[in-house]
Amino acid sequence: MADSTSRSRDLDKLLLRPGNLVGSSFEPGPELRDDLGEYARVLVVGAGGLGCELLKDLALSGFKNLDVIDMDRIEVTNLNRQFLFRLEDVGKPKAEVATKRVMERVSDVNIVPHFCRIEDKELDFYSDFNIIVLGLDSIEARSYINAVACSFLEYDADDNPKEETMKPMVDGGTEGFQGHARVILPGLTPCFECTIWLFPPQVKFPLCTLAETPRTAAHCIEYAHLIKWDEVHRGKAFDPDEPEHMQWVYREADKRAELFGIPGVTYSLTQGVVKNIIPAIASTNAIISAACALETLKIASGCSKTLSNYLTYNGVEGVHIEATEFMRDKDCLVCGPGILIEIDTTLTLQKFIEILKEHPKLLLSKASITHRGKNLYMQAPPVLEEMTRSNLSLPLFDLMGKVSRDTIHVAGMSSVNNMKASSMRKLRVSFKGVVDDVADMDMAGGA
Repeated sequence: MADSTSRSRDLDKLLLRPGNLVGSSFEPGPELRDDLGEYARVLVVGAGGLGCELLKDLALSGFKNLDVIDMDRIEVTNLNRQFLFRLEDVGKPKAEVATKRVMERVSDVNIVPHFCRIEDKELDFYSDFNIIVLGLDSIEARSYINAVACSFLEYDADDNPKEETMKPMVDGGTEGFQGHARVILPGLTPCFECTIWLFPPQVKFPLCTLAETPRTAAHCIEYAHLIKWDEVHRGKAFDPDEPEHMQWVYREADKRAELFGIPGVTYSLTQGVVKNIIPAIASTNAIISAACALETLKIASGCSKTLSNYLTYNGVEGVHIEATEFMRDKDCLVCGPGILIEIDTTLTLQKFIEILKEHPKLLLSKASITHRGKNLYMQAPPVLEEMTRSNLSLPLFDLMGKVSRDTIHVAGMSSVNNMKASSMRKLRVSFKGVVDDVADMDMAGGA
């Protein structure tokens, strides 16, 4: 059991003493340390290699109220770097096992696990947390959480962000001996979408190569995944998180590799190619997690100025760490004030959803609409779709309370790096010919 006295001793060096790099609101003292444990609520997204380290580091850094969300179950291949898991845990939810192991070792910490997809949680769930810490391995998941956090951001009449509505995020990522840690303060620092160009496009193989002249094990795997699956399972969607589906792709890829004399097809590689899994090393996860936990502590306590705003670690040849300050995109579709759309008061919600499909900056399909926390129309689950279906024939002007303009939130499917992904967008809807002083006072009603 970790000793709470020793943890407090190390934490006190940061929280009980003044300094030259502290935040403007920092007031050192034991009350700050106690408040950190009692009131700060932190959500860890992901319970894999980085997520395990984050839970441990945050629990040892004085945070007592933690939640963790992850949709995956433990696999044998996880055990070499995800130190909270054991062989007997294979098949169990990562979030639940990670929670159990940390609470066994660290006293006075309360962790709530959530075994589900991040998209399954309502916005109200995310609004309860002071800070969101990301330990994810995909661009799509980062984009979604980034949009969720930025959806709480409100702007005043001069398009200046309201500080009290900011939902800080700390994002970490690793790839082999390289990694990054970044701080995202929506409205002040660049959000994930502002710097989406940092990520190279995903590697895609020409279908003719996959079908006619495969040369590598990856070609054989992608053939089984992209071509063979549809030929055999017409109309049945492939689920990368379903072990039976992945086993089928592995067997078909192995057969094709044998036919063309190509070595190297393994189940682990099949998972890596299909899920675009990036190799992870335990030591890199530990280093990046430490950086993320420290930034989380800075945000929560003000004991030091936060990172400005992107840290890169390279341990390939020696150790190289560098901080880079990226600039925020003031016209960002996610963390900005929102795209302004001017429409007639008679336009129905159904017609508005169709407009979103064609809007050049949005191209959102299967849109769900939320206004000031109220679901105007939800695509899923079926029970909510049925409950909100009658709104489709009503004017959006009436559904929004007949104000001249206001903010709505839209969730749907958009294209990220040429791949369909869940997205959230903030829109400022203005109605032609309507003047409403009440709406002008508060343009950014949040969900």
